[in-house]
Amino acid sequence: MLRTHNNKHIGLVLGVLFFLVGNINAQEEQQSLISYIKNIENRFNVKFSYLDEDLDGLSIKIPENLNTLEEILQYIKNTFSIQTEKLNERYYTLSTKNQVNVCGVVLDNFAENTVIGATIEVLGTGTAKITDNNGSFSLENVPRNASLQIRYLGYVTKYVKVESLLQQSGCPKILLAPYYEQLDEVFVYKYLTSGIIKEKDASITLNTAEFGILPGLIEPDILQTVQALPGIKSIDETVSDINVRGGTNDQNLILWNGIKMYQSGHFFGLISAFNPYQTDKVTIYKNGTPANFGDGVSSVIQMETGNSVPETFSGGGGFNLISGDIYAEAPITHNLGIQFSARRSATDFLSTPTYKQFINRAFQDSEITLQNNSTVDDEFIRDEDFFFYDFSGKILYDLNEYHKIRLSVIHIKNNLKFDETNVTADETNISLLKQDNISVGGQLQSSWTDRFSTHLNMYYSKYNLDAQNIYDNQVQQLFQNNQVIENALKLNTNYILNDSFNWNNGYQYIETGIVNATIINQPSFESELKGVIRTHAPYSQLNYNSPGNKFIGEIGARFNFIENLNTFQQLLVEPRINLNFKLANYIRAEVLGEFKSQTTNQIIDLEQNFLGIEKRRWILSNDNTLPVTKSKQGSVGINYEKNNFYVGVEGFYKNVDGISTSTQGFQNQYQFSGEIGSYNVKGLELLINKKGDNYSTWLSYAYNKNDYTFDSIVPQTFPNNLDIRHTITFASTYNYKDLKLSIGLNYRTGKPFTEPVPGDEGLDENFSPPRINFQAPNSSRLPDYFRADASAIYNFQIGRTIRANAGLSILNFTNRRNSLNKYYRVNQDNEIETVENFSLGITPNMSFRVSF
Repeated sequence: MLRTHNNKHIGLVLGVLFFLVGNINAQEEQQSLISYIKNIENRFNVKFSYLDEDLDGLSIKIPENLNTLEEILQYIKNTFSIQTEKLNERYYTLSTKNQVNVCGVVLDNFAENTVIGATIEVLGTGTAKITDNNGSFSLENVPRNASLQIRYLGYVTKYVKVESLLQQSGCPKILLAPYYEQLDEVFVYKYLTSGIIKEKDASITLNTAEFGILPGLIEPDILQTVQALPGIKSIDETVSDINVRGGTNDQNLILWNGIKMYQSGHFFGLISAFNPYQTDKVTIYKNGTPANFGDGVSSVIQMETGNSVPETFSGGGGFNLISGDIYAEAPITHNLGIQFSARRSATDFLSTPTYKQFINRAFQDSEITLQNNSTVDDEFIRDEDFFFYDFSGKILYDLNEYHKIRLSVIHIKNNLKFDETNVTADETNISLLKQDNISVGGQLQSSWTDRFSTHLNMYYSKYNLDAQNIYDNQVQQLFQNNQVIENALKLNTNYILNDSFNWNNGYQYIETGIVNATIINQPSFESELKGVIRTHAPYSQLNYNSPGNKFIGEIGARFNFIENLNTFQQLLVEPRINLNFKLANYIRAEVLGEFKSQTTNQIIDLEQNFLGIEKRRWILSNDNTLPVTKSKQGSVGINYEKNNFYVGVEGFYKNVDGISTSTQGFQNQYQFSGEIGSYNVKGLELLINKKGDNYSTWLSYAYNKNDYTFDSIVPQTFPNNLDIRHTITFASTYNYKDLKLSIGLNYRTGKPFTEPVPGDEGLDENFSPPRINFQAPNSSRLPDYFRADASAIYNFQIGRTIRANAGLSILNFTNRRNSLNKYYRVNQDNEIETVENFSLGITPNMSFRVSF
């Protein structure tokens, strides 16, 4: 009994001891930080100075295996972000650190894909960063009590407390949930080939990166590609003479990164001067132009290079039978990048079949006959030295997410020396040509709030043409210079009123100066004409978009105050309207209208100058011999699309007033009269397009009735020089795996021209030198035009990251001899000569390109 009693007492004592020891251990493992600091003071014989409120309420888990004071203080610093400063061997200070470092990795909701480029913003501060290629970010000196806002397009915005990230080890994962929204009906029309889109405002967009293939093109030459669209053609087969709805080339406003271009082509307009591989987007307006565009009474062709700072290095290059080029874009830092492209011809050291055909088209395409139809068969020896190049570059700098700076530069150059010796007459003529365009521009794009943004654009542009002609073994010399200098400041603002309305406003100041100089040695003659026009243009436009896109409207006006120093001042009001509305399922209608004006035009010199090559020189309106050119245009269209079948038809009327016979290319009795008049165009454009997974076929038709009206010419109304009544295009593309094929047929009726009076009455010898007596202006027409083109491109891989393609094209593969122009002149023997210009013959071209 005694033994059992003792065992019970022993068990009770042991239980109490275990309870007390457990309490003692628990107290040792977790205690207040202030108590622990006092224990350290006693243990290491040191003193700490601190504010009670900094440490009050903090508890610490007593560290194990930490024996030195330095190890303990580092542990406290890591745990509580408390900074320790040693004053001397015994005294220390402790202070709470309110700024911490934080990091993380942003992933999608399934934690599978990193979110690159997400914005991480510290709310309440100006600190923000974007995630790198791994979706990671890190921030330094962030307030401990702050919150992070994480945003990315297509995901729900997320808010995370900094304190919660600190409580996790390493750089924690942050998951973003996708943002789902029911989209309005999309009705942009993709037709012809990939990368060509008709937008809801009736403009046409070319995305060069997605460009497919068109007949005769193996590279996306911008100004050749736009001619595939209904209503846009070049009567003389060039890119420097594009005719939009019966207008002349100088009536097109061509913009590159917001800079007006006064030169657009190489090789006398046979090749576009803009590298398509750096150009990201091209927008074409034929009518209903937004109010922020002035100038260009016929059309606007706006080219834009890439506008985002590149994340990785990419580029490419290639060559064809005319030239070679390279392009690249590269990031410098996360918010700074560059783009550049360069191209140079090989024509000065390499003669190819393509080059020979281009030379024939430019210089040797003329057939000269006398009035009795006999051919002038003098023997000629010709020699040319020709080359061209262009360079463009862009610097992209993001100040932050809301303010971006862009700087652009472009340089275009053509050089030519051409010798022509008439062996029969023992005469040598020499022609020299230098053509330069250099432009520099800067843009500041700012988003001030979620609703208000601005775009500031400034540029300087200089175009210079020097032409020298040396005739008759250097007996007579002619020198001509044309120079254009333009400075501009343009500010555009956009304010989103609500989900349906937004309001565009802006102001533009443009100063254009033009110099024209002419020097002749025999007979001695010198002339230099200078002029400056300044334009102040405020504008406003209200845009409306109804729910479901059932109705879309843009209504605005532009106010041009034009002043030609010491000559005239004018105020022109230019209303604009652009309406698009749903008629029925798959059918929409559009109503477009605009008033526009322009103060620069091109005059065309004598055909006899420069070996038969037209020289176009820019001049300014002066309200006397050349008024401000003004246009009015209205159009109505209907579009139908279902199951990749598209039909679009549009009728339009255009009136252009204030034109001169010297700007229209007259080659008859009114060539030098300088008469002022107008032209009216009534037209219809039709496009039918059927697309499949690997093919596209289309038929386009354009009807134009284009008539001049000059009060002082008899008759007062007669056909326009560009009056092409009927134009038909039928083309098709087909893709088979990596092979792209395209073929197309182009037909149009002949252009008008003026013939001399038949017989001996055709030459009036009462004048010195004799003059030609012409029939009624533009009373004759050239034969119909027909051309068939084909092209093929094959894509393949060279390496894991290097892609390549090889292309082959043939222009005019039927080798039809199309007459482009016919005019008449009097030769030295007082005989009437007929000069007829012909199109390109069969012209092959090949290319090879790589990209990475």
